[in-house]
Amino acid sequence: MKITIHHETRYSYDTPAKRSIQLLRVTPQTFAGQKVLSWCLTVPHLGSEFFDGYGNFCTLMSIHEPHDSLIIQADGEVEIDESREYIEDNRTPAALFLRDTPLTRCTGQIRALAETHLAQGITREALENYSADILARMPYTPGSTTVSTSAADAFILGKGVCQDHTHVFLAGARAFGVPTRYVSGYLYTDSTHHLASHAWAEAYLDGKWYVFDVSNQIFTPSLHVQIAVGLDYNDAAPVRGVRVGGGPERMDYHVQVQSDQ
Repeated sequence: MKITIHHETRYSYDTPAKRSIQLLRVTPQTFAGQKVLSWCLTVPHLGSEFFDGYGNFCTLMSIHEPHDSLIIQADGEVEIDESREYIEDNRTPAALFLRDTPLTRCTGQIRALAETHLAQGITREALENYSADILARMPYTPGSTTVSTSAADAFILGKGVCQDHTHVFLAGARAFGVPTRYVSGYLYTDSTHHLASHAWAEAYLDGKWYVFDVSNQIFTPSLHVQIAVGLDYNDAAPVRGVRVGGGPERMDYHVQVQSDQ
């Protein structure tokens, strides 16, 4: 399947920012089952490009003159293999993804939920059941959390969005010794439910990475375009940055994910 992606993010500031630095993880890579046919990143000032410690392709962008807005646009076409069941990726040792972070720390409540499904053995089916239980206890609710909401806080709240579902899944699975990573990217769907960048988990079983998309209850990468991976949202966020001045900001985005087939 060929998937066409258009993603535009616009930041507007109340007063001009004097300067800003942005770290972008918005460029996909080619690997078995995913082939980048074309990709164009349009930004005001294109800076250095490099791979981070997780193997993600990164772009560092700096603006050193006053600006009251910033537009980041990514366009391209990616071909994915709909028949694939898993992802093979040995860029980073799987054991690295056993570490927790402030966003994925496992509480007693999360551990108790995971234990219900994982205590008797780690299988794909057990992890799928754990995923389903997370969604049942935390319905997908746009606007209910922010990117800084931890797994612990989202679980207590009892609702969230894709990054919250993913963080809770990571917290519980890691507590039972399963290497799991946070993935950012795009999901192709006929629905308008997720017209934004998306997040899901991948768990390492028998030398392969398996998809656990809690928000959509999808367990193969047949509809997903992977952009970046990490321990949590902060490692794989599409845009992270700092600025001097500018006052309060407003962010608007527009995402289109379409299939040519």
